[in-house]
Amino acid sequence: MKELSLLSQNMILLFLLAMTASASKLNVPRLRLSYKDLLATNRSAIFSGHHGLLSLTSVFLDEYHDRLFLGGKDVLYSLRLDHTHSDSKEIYWPPLPGNREECVLKGMDPQSECANFVRLLQPYNRTHLLACGTGAFQPMCAFVNVGHRGEHVFTMDPTNVENGRGKCPHDPSQPFASTFIGGELYTGLTADFLGRDAVIFRSLGSRSTMRTETDQRLLHDPKFVAAHLIPDNDDHDNDKVYFFFTEKAMEDGDGRGAIHSRVGRVCANDAGGQRVLVNKWSTFIKARLVCSVPGPHGIDTHFDELEDVFLLRTKDEKNPDVYAIFSTISNVFQGFAVCVYRMADIREAFNGPFAHKEGPDYQWAAYEGRVPYPRPGVCPSKIINQPGRQFASTKDFPDSVLQFARSHPLMWRQVYPAMRQPLLVKTNVDYRLRQIVVDRVEAEDGQYDVMFIGTDIGTVLKVIALRSGNSLDTEEVTLEEMQIFKVPTPITSMDISVKRQALYVGSPVGVAQVRLHRCETYGKACAECCLARDPYCAWDGTSCTRYTPHSKRRYRRQDILHGNPALQCVDQNLSVEELDVSEDRVVYGTENNSTFLECVPRSPQATITWLVQRDDRKEEVKTDERVMSTEQGLLFRRLFRQDEGVYVCRSREHGFSQTLARISLEVLQGETLGELLAREEAGAEPTGKDRAGHRAGPPCYGHRSPPIPSHSRSWFKDIMQLIGPSNLPHVEEYCERVWCSDKLRRKHKTMMDKYRLAQESARKARNKGSGERNRTPRDLRSSK
Repeated sequence: MKELSLLSQNMILLFLLAMTASASKLNVPRLRLSYKDLLATNRSAIFSGHHGLLSLTSVFLDEYHDRLFLGGKDVLYSLRLDHTHSDSKEIYWPPLPGNREECVLKGMDPQSECANFVRLLQPYNRTHLLACGTGAFQPMCAFVNVGHRGEHVFTMDPTNVENGRGKCPHDPSQPFASTFIGGELYTGLTADFLGRDAVIFRSLGSRSTMRTETDQRLLHDPKFVAAHLIPDNDDHDNDKVYFFFTEKAMEDGDGRGAIHSRVGRVCANDAGGQRVLVNKWSTFIKARLVCSVPGPHGIDTHFDELEDVFLLRTKDEKNPDVYAIFSTISNVFQGFAVCVYRMADIREAFNGPFAHKEGPDYQWAAYEGRVPYPRPGVCPSKIINQPGRQFASTKDFPDSVLQFARSHPLMWRQVYPAMRQPLLVKTNVDYRLRQIVVDRVEAEDGQYDVMFIGTDIGTVLKVIALRSGNSLDTEEVTLEEMQIFKVPTPITSMDISVKRQALYVGSPVGVAQVRLHRCETYGKACAECCLARDPYCAWDGTSCTRYTPHSKRRYRRQDILHGNPALQCVDQNLSVEELDVSEDRVVYGTENNSTFLECVPRSPQATITWLVQRDDRKEEVKTDERVMSTEQGLLFRRLFRQDEGVYVCRSREHGFSQTLARISLEVLQGETLGELLAREEAGAEPTGKDRAGHRAGPPCYGHRSPPIPSHSRSWFKDIMQLIGPSNLPHVEEYCERVWCSDKLRRKHKTMMDKYRLAQESARKARNKGSGERNRTPRDLRSSK
């Protein structure tokens, strides 16, 4: 049995790796934007607090007040969205006196645990926020005055605090979820000091506090991820609060406590029972969320660990789309998936049969007995009332209903995603997917859901999933990969403002405001704008600009589904077959040494072809162990005289090709270079040596060079061997850092002029058919 399980895991792994390999080129981000790129294009702005390190733990985007509220370690911030961060306001909010010292005495870490980490920020009313923090393992809450709309008020009385138990976890690292509805706070958390009492709480408001029973059948070591109110219909008595979490599965037959992801719900008007479940939830039920990839021989690959949930609200508030990130917990491989669920499927699972187990030796099955009325899990409302049987409250429910609800919290049917498969899958990546937000965008050919996915290394992926016709297969297109923060740091929160077309990305080091799009970065040609396949952007006849659905401008070119510029831009380029964006360059190489011709395509999804032109003949460059094609260009590990010529670098993407570079490679003879270096050493000016008398290093641009021994003449070959072809982008940086000075740069220019003069003289001599030996630079000087 164990061998069969191992075989199944290996089959699944091979299947997923094959899927990843087949789409690896398309899954590569089409545009990678570094931290510097985002700042240089004015697309990102970072706020790290007034003291340089925010230790961010909560974010609330308030578009009514046009403010962004932040909670961190012993601090609260208010930022105005329409101003710079210099206009921010701060509230210092440490633990109550003595609590920090008591926390340290209990063995907690003074820096990472014994402080007031603000974990909850929720709108209480039009002028106040509810803020709750860990309070050095003694949770506390307070109300923050944020003023009326248009004002920038931000005050709090730090001494007027309430007990935060049940509203905020004790441990700053403990996951929890909350939502504020009608003056009442719903939270899923562990409510005790040791983190063992996992409950769903309802607090504040005029009604008594509600919580789940302490029963592992209800919640078994859960990790809460999100909480949302989603109405069933126009009758608000049927409003339900949904909780998304993972827990150890009681129904797992092998006794190992497998992790399952859940969606649970309670009625917002649940008041508990009269004799049974007093002040306990009487309507709590839950179902399993399945996110899996169908594999060979009916073996599914399950992604069981829920990481994040985002509700994409639509015009129908009763039916949002539920986007969720899942990860694997397998020892075989690490993978992530995004699944999207329909509320109709979730409600169908809750309306189906209950899961039931007769005893310890029985298997789980669908309950086939009589279900009491009203059905457990329904809300007291007009729908369930019958003549002579009125249910104004859950306290009117019969004890049999409450007993059944207590013993049957799990539904038998599982909730599957739309199309019964993930929207996208990522395996063998060197990061973890942490956060997701989604924006539904109107494009020329329909609607597209643009996903912004945050990772644990500070990057955000901008992704769309395309499905053509009735096919179940989706094409994942990663439009951009943005390095939001300067140093790798986990992204802990993401909020999207459709109104401002901005993304707010939180991490421990700070929060960033990032524009959802910057169309001009895709290029200045119709083809480049079309190849971007960004639903936000279209070619307007002169530039790549923001697409607006109801614009009066007729000339708009956009092709998200296929990204085919040959069709969209046929009248925009002189040649549809090839767009020339190149510039001519000359590169000098030395015979028998290494030489590198740089050519990096704008899009990593493009494929590169090298052509060489000699005597009006153009042919593709043949690569081998001596001539290597790399991601950054063409590397000659050893240069021959016959390698001289004009090299053309062309990229091809979605059937569209363009010339990126034309490089004239001129090969200097080894004898000529040797004589030049010998002449330079013999007649070197004092400026060519340092104070110690060493000859300066090879010429380039940058800082003053350190002493390098005079015998190191084949410096480029040596450095190429030391650094290696895998780090070619660092060669220029290395040269600048180690060798460079303005004097050497001028000297380098003079030397190259001599090279060219020597080569020209040699060619003239050969053309005249003279048997005279080629003149050296020394001969040239003496002739003058």
